Amino acid sequence: MVGAGPGDPGLLTLKARDCLKRADVIVYDYLANRTFLGYADEGAEVIYAGKRGGNHSMGQEEINKLILDKAKEGKRVVRLKGGDPFIFGRGGEEAQELAREGIPFEVVPGITSAIGVPAYAGIPLTHRDHTSTAAFITGHEDPTKDESSIDWEKLATGVGTLVFLMGVGNLAKIARHLIRHGRSPQTPVAVIQRGTVPQQRTVTGELGDISEKVRDAGMRPPAIIVVGDVVKLRQELNWFETKPLFGKRIIITRARAQASGLLARLADLGAECIEFPTIEIIPPESFDNLDRSIENLKQYSWLIFTSVNGVKTFFERLGEQGKDTRDLKGIRIGVIGPKTAEAIRERGVLPDLVPGEYRAEAILDELKPLGIKGKRILIPRAAEAREVLPEELAKMGARVDIVVAYRTRRPDSPMEEIEELLREGLIDMVTFTSSSTVSNFLTMLESKGEEIGEWMGNVAVACIGPITAEAARKRGLRVTLVAKEYTIEGLLESIVQYYGAGS
Repeated sequence: MVGAGPGDPGLLTLKARDCLKRADVIVYDYLANRTFLGYADEGAEVIYAGKRGGNHSMGQEEINKLILDKAKEGKRVVRLKGGDPFIFGRGGEEAQELAREGIPFEVVPGITSAIGVPAYAGIPLTHRDHTSTAAFITGHEDPTKDESSIDWEKLATGVGTLVFLMGVGNLAKIARHLIRHGRSPQTPVAVIQRGTVPQQRTVTGELGDISEKVRDAGMRPPAIIVVGDVVKLRQELNWFETKPLFGKRIIITRARAQASGLLARLADLGAECIEFPTIEIIPPESFDNLDRSIENLKQYSWLIFTSVNGVKTFFERLGEQGKDTRDLKGIRIGVIGPKTAEAIRERGVLPDLVPGEYRAEAILDELKPLGIKGKRILIPRAAEAREVLPEELAKMGARVDIVVAYRTRRPDSPMEEIEELLREGLIDMVTFTSSSTVSNFLTMLESKGEEIGEWMGNVAVACIGPITAEAARKRGLRVTLVAKEYTIEGLLESIVQYYGAGS
């Protein structure tokens, strides 16, 4: 019985993650962030048993039978539930079924939305200047009960902070009960929708008017209701909804293996990141040419790397042949960009040349005065790449050997979610980190024809540099911003500046 927390993937516990990795079967709820399923083993059986707004894909008895049957088959089952399994999650009922059948189980607590969501709205449930008591109450009691089990008279005035879960539909009734039993109509109230994720929305008011305010705002479940003076602290402590990219939905088109850094940084700034890799890094059809060049390294004066992937593959093949950095003695190293330079330094080699501007044209300008006529230069790179560098080096009299270190291809990614988000106008920005990501993105959507132009009309297009921006414009995209420094850090800075300017 595993609690997945209130929604933010970073709030999943380490033990919960380990359980997911070892599971044979995962039975998960609607409120459990589907990102967590990425921790599951490829062979794990994943079953959705969610409940949303009265729509039940499975009844509780069916869920009980399912987890019992899977456990009896000798499988390790994870019952993944939003929040905490034992806080209004019916985890206790499911655990009782297991206990009755003699099936061993354990409970992995999760951060309940009752505390996690108010914290993300800047509302501490207790505070020495306001209250030392807090209570969690269901806002949606068992409808089969003849009467409420909540003692409204004691609750209304006996506890400082009241947190109602699953109560948006009954908000007017909750407010009436509290006022009728002694709580002031001026008591501060906050209703927080989709808490701890970038879609979080918060409406504040008083007991006397909160129901009307929530209705006018069109708020829907899932949402948490917080009643008490601590709600006033939100004006001072609202940290999550004030992040620079809060609420922005941004598509990341970079290769999945390379997207994690950009994705994590955008998420830290409050954005919701949609991974849609339009490029995949794969080995070349043959390493023969690269291996031959490595065997004959001594004939080269310069070794030029244009990407981190080129560095990675080159040094892997170097090791495969029983060689190491000592075999680079006497060869000068040039790189395009700080990340490529960092990848070289991590392997114990200091690059001789890192241009101030991170593109091929800049490295050419810096090589010219170094006298490369007659010199032999090796460039391990992607099979598909701009020819500017080797062509211009050849014009300068150098002998250039281009060897394929890796290939890129367009992955077979699911399109349904991206198409729906674009169609509904729910995407704020698309980021492109190379010309290939631009062309592949549009090719993957080309079946939609003229609709693409309509969908992208109000979407900001962010490019890592001028070459990528040029490729985007040639394909009919309106480029919104180009990073001043052609790096991921530069792209991030430009995105923050763009939204900071009120766009």
